Amino acid sequence: MKNFYRNVLLGTVMVLATIVGWVKGTEAKQKLVYKWKTNYNEKRQLAKKRMALRKGQVVLDDVEWAAFHNS
Repeated sequence: MKNFYRNVLLGTVMVLATIVGWVKGTEAKQKLVYKWKTNYNEKRQLAKKRMALRKGQVVLDDVEWAAFHNS
């Protein structure tokens, strides 16, 4: 069911992006797709962090993560 939902969402985004591309041009289409993509990725990352917190794991931010891997 998740794959079906993801495919329908991707198809809808591509159709809307194509329509925006026809009306406003390619640059506006690229901006719109980039905005949707980053928003989706941010929500996904936040969901992963919430799941880790629920499981009792310690969540590191970017600076702590880099310091941990550099040592």
